[in-house]
Amino acid sequence: MQADAKRISPSTVLLASAALALLSMIAFMTIGAKGSWSFILSFRGTKLLGMVLVAYAIAVSTVLFQTISGNRVLTPSIIGFDAMYTLLQTVMVFFLGAAGAASMNPQMQFTLETTVMVGLSLLLFRALFSGGSRSLHLLMLVGVILGGLFRSLSSFLQRILDPNDFIVLQDRLFASFNSIDANLLGIAAAATLAVTFVLWRLSPTFDVLSLGREAAIGLGVDHQRVVTLLLVLIAVLVSVSTALVGPVTFFGLLVASLAWQLSPTATHRFVLPVAVFIAVATLVGGQVILERLFSFNTALSIVIEFFGGLVFIFLLVRGSAR
Repeated sequence: MQADAKRISPSTVLLASAALALLSMIAFMTIGAKGSWSFILSFRGTKLLGMVLVAYAIAVSTVLFQTISGNRVLTPSIIGFDAMYTLLQTVMVFFLGAAGAASMNPQMQFTLETTVMVGLSLLLFRALFSGGSRSLHLLMLVGVILGGLFRSLSSFLQRILDPNDFIVLQDRLFASFNSIDANLLGIAAAATLAVTFVLWRLSPTFDVLSLGREAAIGLGVDHQRVVTLLLVLIAVLVSVSTALVGPVTFFGLLVASLAWQLSPTATHRFVLPVAVFIAVATLVGGQVILERLFSFNTALSIVIEFFGGLVFIFLLVRGSAR
């Protein structure tokens, strides 16, 4: 009884993470604010909206991907989505040139990236998840092979690029939270809201899917249809985050791992919002620290990837891959 009394309730964790995310957003909007508030609200508000969208997309896509894969080490980025993004950017710069790629309509580019990533998810994951004889090891192997193929093609094209185009390409491939394209916020927000609506309709199946394929089918879930639909939605969320800031490999693993560890229950109605709030607090709070304490002397993505990589190594050493 005493152990139960001392146990932190899921609502407490949820409220605490929400408060931390809210405080980080308030700090971002107010600390160091000088001059016209109309300009500050517009400039910082646009940047804040972009970071919140990225945090939401990465957190939700990672948690759900870990749910359907049954493994808390895997993320969409680790098994090839970041390599596909790199290849797409390289191909565009190679054939269009730096000027042509820069002048490409952002909405068209976003649509292209989303379409290719959704097609990749359908081709790669549907067969791997739908067959009873398919294994998670096969998924990881195919993902690693495709990721290596995409990186090799990207590397080959980059070696024969014009040096000036290569410099522009490197800038496009580096995740940056300071140069979020405001023109993409509208379509990114609309895509995120549409995905969220579908996920809300599918939310009763999340906890059942975490039990495994056989158990989910036994409980009446159309496993193949639901998993395929979830993979398409995950691909859209990954496309939103990569289109806004670039590829971020380990950030999703970092926030998802913290959410799973901090939440007293594995119920998705608690884990998902906790992961989103932690992601918002990490991105926005980290940006505040970067701007106010380090005066932009380092990049937030480097710090996040460093700690995310440490978490990945820790999970592998601890044997969390199930």
